[in-house]
Amino acid sequence: MSTGNTSAKPKLACEIAADRVLVGRLGVDGRSLEACAARELAPGSVVPDLVEGNLRQSEAVSAAVRETLSSVAGRSHDVIAVVPDAAVRVVLLEFDTLPSDSEEAAGVVRFRMKKSLPFDVDKARVSYHAQKTGDGVRVVAAVALASVLEDYETAFRQAGFSPGVLLPSMLAALGAAQGQRPTLVVKVDARTTSIAILNADQLQLFRTLENTRGVTITGEQLAEDVYPSVVFFQDTYHLNIEKIFVAGLSDTGSAAPALRAQTGADVQELVNSSQLGVSTGGSVPRWRMAGVIGALIS
Repeated sequence: MSTGNTSAKPKLACEIAADRVLVGRLGVDGRSLEACAARELAPGSVVPDLVEGNLRQSEAVSAAVRETLSSVAGRSHDVIAVVPDAAVRVVLLEFDTLPSDSEEAAGVVRFRMKKSLPFDVDKARVSYHAQKTGDGVRVVAAVALASVLEDYETAFRQAGFSPGVLLPSMLAALGAAQGQRPTLVVKVDARTTSIAILNADQLQLFRTLENTRGVTITGEQLAEDVYPSVVFFQDTYHLNIEKIFVAGLSDTGSAAPALRAQTGADVQELVNSSQLGVSTGGSVPRWRMAGVIGALIS
């Protein structure tokens, strides 16, 4: 969700999550971080929501953004802002065709979503990406109330940084995933579990589920939550999941047996240690960094 000039992609990314702020700076190799930092937020500081204001303690959030970003930013002030999945609705839409004019196409996308949103689409920001399919066009659209996004942008600007691009956390994290073959990506955070399925480097399924257990969810519970999406994909595309990436769990190994039992697929952490960078010294657990890393290396 672009908010300004994005001609030069920022080397900084900062995720404001429900429970913490996470930041990273991309290394010169373009594949790993050369610095990262994190700071926990007091409970209730950020309450991700599609309709209500998210930043309940905006000054505290802005201070956390300033502290963490300043510790890694160097001279840079441009940043990719990563916001909670529960603050943005991501939908996949199928069209026979889309107008070639970008403004007309955006209007068509807005109209299609009008009845399925819990808010007025005219008060929202919509960003979309069109993918050609065998018999039409699949659109990946991200939509959020402008007022919700403006609160996040204000937190960055008050901290002295410019959020040129805003991304929901799961879409950001997908930048770290390879999806040539049918690939399931599962990302857990304090309030949601997000599920994406990639194939032929295209997004074919996306869902964000409420997760009252947060990052304490067990492997069996996670597999149970994911299962309906896997079945839907298999029934729709007549393909089997071949690889699973997991982010947001401190012990991916605990979830692997249950996920593997459902699909037979290999289960891996989405973020590997080489992407976090040697110089970061493990200062932030890599399982928390998928949104930041994916936003930077995509």
